[in-house]
Amino acid sequence: MKPVLTSFLLSACLLLFQSTEAADTITIRKDPRLDILSQKQREANQRNAMLMPDGLLRGYRIQVISTPRREEAFSIHAELLKKFPDEKSYVTYQSPNFRVRIGNFIRMEDAEPLKAILNKQYPHGVYIVADGVEYLPREEEDTLTQ
Repeated sequence: MKPVLTSFLLSACLLLFQSTEAADTITIRKDPRLDILSQKQREANQRNAMLMPDGLLRGYRIQVISTPRREEAFSIHAELLKKFPDEKSYVTYQSPNFRVRIGNFIRMEDAEPLKAILNKQYPHGVYIVADGVEYLPREEEDTLTQ
């Protein structure tokens, strides 16, 4: 091939390559509200993943006692209601024991301070258990209603 023809073909290919490269550039302008919507959807998915079939959230409670004696369980339940009026306490029966639990905590770390207090008052084995909890997010936490 002649050198002129070769340089012409090379120049034509380079020009074609540069023009197609410029045509492949895409500029995306995203509405900032999409980020907010995406964040709200992510939070809703996380909250739904924590839901149990009975409508409660997966969380933690502090088990104060497990006993086969009904009177003892309800006596401790009454004490807890008096000593900790801000915390809900629960008595459940699973044969052959009555279980007394207190609190509704989403994270185990949140239950630790109350567990330390209860250990001093009920030294026969207070511990944190995984359970379904009643939980209503505070206004600053609930971004789904905004």
